[in-house]
Amino acid sequence: MNWTYKYCPEVGQNFDWEAITAAYTWVQKLKNTPQDPIYHAEGDVYIHTRMVLEELIGLKEWQELGETERSILFLAALMHDIAKPICTVEEENGRISSPHHAVRGAKLARNLIFREKLGNIPFKIREQVVDLVRYHGLPLWIMEKQEPEKGVIKVSQTLNLRHLALLAEADVKGRICEDQEDMLERIEFFRELAKEQKCYETPFVFETDLAQFAYFSTQNSSPLYIPFDNLTFEVILLAGLPGSGKNTWITDNAHDLPQVCMDDIRRELKISPKANQGRVIQESQERAKILLRKKQSFIWNATNLTKQRRQKLVNLFTTYKARVKIVYIETPYSTLLQRNKSRQHPIPPRVLERFTHSLEVPKPDEAHQLIYYLSH
Repeated sequence: MNWTYKYCPEVGQNFDWEAITAAYTWVQKLKNTPQDPIYHAEGDVYIHTRMVLEELIGLKEWQELGETERSILFLAALMHDIAKPICTVEEENGRISSPHHAVRGAKLARNLIFREKLGNIPFKIREQVVDLVRYHGLPLWIMEKQEPEKGVIKVSQTLNLRHLALLAEADVKGRICEDQEDMLERIEFFRELAKEQKCYETPFVFETDLAQFAYFSTQNSSPLYIPFDNLTFEVILLAGLPGSGKNTWITDNAHDLPQVCMDDIRRELKISPKANQGRVIQESQERAKILLRKKQSFIWNATNLTKQRRQKLVNLFTTYKARVKIVYIETPYSTLLQRNKSRQHPIPPRVLERFTHSLEVPKPDEAHQLIYYLSH
């Protein structure tokens, strides 16, 4: 990977905080966003973020990483609280909190990078930054999860947990609070747990795709359990923004398979995309069930931008004993805009922008197999 974040300093040097602030309005918005003084006596989110960056580049482990890894962590640290300005609330008792700021921050980070407001950052790099933002608090709260082992194994599929622990350590050291030592001990527990599960610096490796799916979709299961594979057909679940190239992928890779296409059904039924989609969804599912009962492999062709939407479909398909492959298709945002203009049924720009904000890129725990297909 030949990529470095332009504001990330070399080892032994400092970063240009004033240049970073001037470059990004979202950094400027961190100013005057309050934090609970019990956990952040240092001040607002802007001050905290700078302190986190200072602590990060001072960590020996960070300094020993390669340029790309240092850049990923630096950008993730810069963006880790990006959603606090829109999430921060003052409770009735006077306490300050920022509920769901990591989840919303991940979406904001992805949208900013995808729409090229942070330069030409590759997909793989972007998703590592996004996942670091999404899970930056996990090392602190892993002990409180019902299945902490599953927590680290799941996140290890897309993140280097050593890097995640480094970000969490910088996050804790970049604040003023009374329970700092306790939080650092939590991070050490996270490190040891990840090492015990053999996924601290590399993903946990499952014996089969069915073993992986069974583990993530079943409570209190063992990652070492290997189910008997009696799946005889496959459903390909496409996911991607409008104009990303889903139909082209089908033509090039699976043109002989039947498909359930929600856009086609919508036009068949003469239902506007702005109208209630209940009938379209019902008809799509009925057509899918006909194929599922026959054990016939097919393609489900729709945007499927959120995990919640994909999960409902995966549950339907696996009920009929289908193996599910998610194919996520992405093209640069500038290409999306060009393709949209030439579409027979173009999408209003505001709607397309809303889609990019809601996008949740699929992760390996969602299906038996996941393929990322990046077009140009």
